[in-house]
Amino acid sequence: MEELFSISIGCCQLLEAGHHIRWAPGLKLSWRWLAVAGEVPVLTMIILLCFMPNSPRFLISKGKNDEAVRVLRWLRGQNTDFRREFEQIKESVRQQSRRISCAEIKDPFIYKPILIAVLMRFLQQLSGVTPILVYLQSIFQSTAVILKPEYDAAIVGGVRLASVLIAAVSMDKAGRKILLFVSAGIMFASNLILGLYIHYTSLPSHNSTMAIVNGTLVSPESLTAEPSGYITLIPLVATMLFIMGYAMGWGPITWLLMSEILPLKARGVASGLCVLVSWLTAFALTRFFLLVVVDFGLEVPFLFFAVICAGNLIFTGCCVPETKGRSLEQIESYFRTGRRSFMRNHI
Repeated sequence: MEELFSISIGCCQLLEAGHHIRWAPGLKLSWRWLAVAGEVPVLTMIILLCFMPNSPRFLISKGKNDEAVRVLRWLRGQNTDFRREFEQIKESVRQQSRRISCAEIKDPFIYKPILIAVLMRFLQQLSGVTPILVYLQSIFQSTAVILKPEYDAAIVGGVRLASVLIAAVSMDKAGRKILLFVSAGIMFASNLILGLYIHYTSLPSHNSTMAIVNGTLVSPESLTAEPSGYITLIPLVATMLFIMGYAMGWGPITWLLMSEILPLKARGVASGLCVLVSWLTAFALTRFFLLVVVDFGLEVPFLFFAVICAGNLIFTGCCVPETKGRSLEQIESYFRTGRRSFMRNHI
């Protein structure tokens, strides 16, 4: 979903600027056949969803308690205390069915998890992932990477896929917070390296006039510059590290935590608010990315992203709770009472 939104933003920006868009051929397929190939996982997901049972929470909300118990027993296992969890879910569904009042919003139990979730979505986008993905080939062309931009983009895409798989395997073993720390640290280092590389090389900086040609960032130097050595692999390696760090933590885990920590009775509205803040931030950042590059140089956005990633480390340590192995009811009890004992149960 993030990739599709990134592409949409990029196309809108290019159309608004009045530039001619010329679709580049893929490595193996044209973009049309690539779009057709993208339908395969979607159709596979639709088929697999036919075999997926309804969630116990949904069944309880529809009054199908016996079926909810059977599904919960199948999900958790015969030898677990699924009856107790059934009662907890039943109570939380009862509370969720009540409309939240304006007075309740002032309760820390309500606004604290909402504020954490909104800030996580805001900081995730502010770390620079959307403009980097949108202008990936343009950034590689501007930094004169020794490989062709389309090959660089394919390599970065492969790294992102592998990193998502690593996150999926390790998320419930290592925990959410440790992956967020590692993710933010890698993104900070990669953005800092890329910003300093651009600043201390002969690549476009604030002293050279930059322009946008067919959606590509160029300068008088880069129009005729050719890759001069393996040192030009630094932007590629730094970008690969950034994408790897993002895909391991701040990419998927922010979505997961949003669904885990938001209070049940305000989950619908709060989720919509988080998504709204996320995409508005992504749009604004992509909208001003080219303007900042043209006026101040390509290194400035990456140094700004590095500062944000450093802030993500502090935010993770101070504000984000560890939710590994905790039920939604335990997490809600933690925010309601502030007692960490609720978060230490059933680890």
